[in-house]
Amino acid sequence: MKDAPPHDVPRTEPRQSWTFSNSVNSEIRRAAATGLYDIRGGGSKRQLPHFDDLLFLGASISRYPLEGYREKCGTGVTLGTRYAKRPIELKIPVTIAGMSFGSLSAHAKEALGRGASAAGTSTTTGDGGMTEEERGHSDKLVYQVLPSRYGMNPDDLRRADAIEIVVGQGAKPGGGGMLLGQKITERVAGMRTLPVGIDQRSACRHPDWTGPDDLEIKILEIREITGWEKPIYVKIGGARPYYDTTLAVKAGADVVVLDGMQGGTAATQDVFIEHVGQPILACIRPAVQALQDMGMHREVQLIVSGGIRNGADVAKALALGADAVAIGTAALVALGDNDPVWEEEYRKLGTRAGAYDDWQEGRDPAGITTQDPVLMKHLDPLAGGRRLHNYLSVLTLEAQTIARACGHNHVHNLEPEDLCALTVEAAAMARVPLAGTSWIPGQSGY
Repeated sequence: MKDAPPHDVPRTEPRQSWTFSNSVNSEIRRAAATGLYDIRGGGSKRQLPHFDDLLFLGASISRYPLEGYREKCGTGVTLGTRYAKRPIELKIPVTIAGMSFGSLSAHAKEALGRGASAAGTSTTTGDGGMTEEERGHSDKLVYQVLPSRYGMNPDDLRRADAIEIVVGQGAKPGGGGMLLGQKITERVAGMRTLPVGIDQRSACRHPDWTGPDDLEIKILEIREITGWEKPIYVKIGGARPYYDTTLAVKAGADVVVLDGMQGGTAATQDVFIEHVGQPILACIRPAVQALQDMGMHREVQLIVSGGIRNGADVAKALALGADAVAIGTAALVALGDNDPVWEEEYRKLGTRAGAYDDWQEGRDPAGITTQDPVLMKHLDPLAGGRRLHNYLSVLTLEAQTIARACGHNHVHNLEPEDLCALTVEAAAMARVPLAGTSWIPGQSGY
């Protein structure tokens, strides 16, 4: 037997298992103690290939840049040009994604409408129907038709400026959402025809159709109800973007909305958010390829969402072939969600600013993801609308700056050739060359 090492020999620093990390072990202990799966809001928190893994190739000699203070760079986009009698004209290529009343407070919905209208863009209802706060303050409002059909009625379909049929969502493709009883007030219950204070779960699929042929019938029904005036969007989660985009277009969609797994949700199982779907970076080019293969690129518009944070993200999505982007989580942050000004209150909830995701509990001190009348007063809709307008303006200016630097007089003239990738994974997903090479992983001929 060997002698034991002397006490003065330094010990190796204990190592934490990467597989069984502190957060993983904490979840195992929580599951063992409760027997319940974890529910939360937000999007995926794992590190994923994203727009940060792409860089623009600004103009020098081979490209001629535009002068930012003298030469214009357009940002407008028209959505619904395929069949709709009244397509939507937006001043900027950034829209507000669907977030429901019930999940959000009435003040938050009003603030979203105010900010979007001031910026010249649209907002979207989300599940649970249309509120007067949002309709009254939204110049352009997209009305979502979800599997739950909560709050849906033909009159509101006609009052909307566009209709979005939600087939899937990036945070939970193939799954439904949740709204816990503490957020189902009399008003929310009345709009959704639900009992007050009782948990509800949204369905994962539409009750009256099972495939693309039925979707085509549903689109035609909605067109008849709305007199063929409104653009019809179809929203899909980022799972099988090539085939889902193809089928949505064949069913008659004017616009396809593609949502990646970084996109948020009001509440669903954590295991869904982290383990189902694909990053938006992996979804854009297959969807664009589907549109190109059908000769429909730019005729059917593509909106992408899931982790859009700044003007560079907007520009990169457009360069990869999107017509516009949608923001959800970023819009809530702009309103004041997870703001350190509420740090003390977040600590009382057992979390901290920047990490708060228990939106389903309705105790948001920022007054955004709550139905509590006292907490709701923490959000001033006018101030929130101004902040959102400012944020949307910055996104647009940043995207314009990048487009000019690449020699383009419209943000839609950005193209994949303006990009390179920092990682092999991003190069393969975005189908642009790895930086410093001409190599696009996975493509033949290299």
